[in-house]
Amino acid sequence: MLGAILPGTQHLQNIHPLVVHFPLALLPGAALFYMLAWLAGRESLAWTALWFLVLGTASAAVAAGTGLHAREGVMVDPTVREQLLDPHKSWMLTTLGLSAALTVWALGGPPFPARGRSLFVLLLLVVLAVMAHGADYGGRLVYDYNAGGSACGQPIEFTR
Repeated sequence: MLGAILPGTQHLQNIHPLVVHFPLALLPGAALFYMLAWLAGRESLAWTALWFLVLGTASAAVAAGTGLHAREGVMVDPTVREQLLDPHKSWMLTTLGLSAALTVWALGGPPFPARGRSLFVLLLLVVLAVMAHGADYGGRLVYDYNAGGSACGQPIEFTR
């Protein structure tokens, strides 16, 4: 059914690639809006940031869930699984945990924590760095080893 609406999905091994881009967009958006709210002192920007953070964390949970569900079915060589898939999983679960903690913190004093704002923004930037590192592993899985589709034969052994 999904293939009728989105024909490109017929080549996907699972739906994980369809959902990963939401946290990749929403979490940096949250950081941007929190920094703008902090610099401009505008509460409306802080509310936008909070929504981005909540939606980014929720979409990260969906991405993590679909990734964990798809993990065993990803057709890659065991060396690729060890060198790329396992670190990707660890970094992205860390991203989810950190963003969830920041979301709870932000919801405790919405829209922007009154105490520790500089630490909050710094930790949000740490989340982005952790996410970027984990996403790099995911990108290599897709583009170097065809882990997201069926364009070439599997398994492809790991190369540096």
